[in-house]
Amino acid sequence: MTTLQVHNIETAPEGSKQLLEKSQKAYGMIPGLHGVLAGAPKILEAYQTLHELFTQTSFNEEELTVVWQTINVEHACHYCVPAHTGIAKMMKVDDAITEALRNETPLENPKLEALRTMTLTIVRNRGHVSQEDLDAFYAAGYGEAQVLEIILGLSQKTISNYVNHIANTPVDAGFKKFAWSKENVVS
Repeated sequence: MTTLQVHNIETAPEGSKQLLEKSQKAYGMIPGLHGVLAGAPKILEAYQTLHELFTQTSFNEEELTVVWQTINVEHACHYCVPAHTGIAKMMKVDDAITEALRNETPLENPKLEALRTMTLTIVRNRGHVSQEDLDAFYAAGYGEAQVLEIILGLSQKTISNYVNHIANTPVDAGFKKFAWSKENVVS
């Protein structure tokens, strides 16, 4: 098991200090992931920027959660699944959606299920999707912009999921009650 340093404002490289202050102000704490990312200021800046951009897409809170958690679960991220469970609760996303995503079971809402399916297809096939995949996604009410927006979300989650795997980032205290592991999926 590997670990990377989880920085705070005092231990972070100079280029990360202001970015960590931004995290502190936004979340009332410095998430462990941000502390790890602070070890290389440009990756912390990239992650924060991608997060801001993704939350400004056409997706609503439920759809953001579907994209984030689908990727987190597929990548088996021990840190991001609990964090996004807590975030979904803060965003008032229906717990049934979160539980289905955590357990890799189909979503009851057909449009959200189409989003989950397209996200999984993009992740599992590394962007190679068929015209049939696209047509099914479009038939559910999405368009080309949303295909591209999934890729933006995937860019954000690839940074966090991969860093958390390498760093073995400790789950933040506020999210420990939402602990998750791929081995415990009840699908």
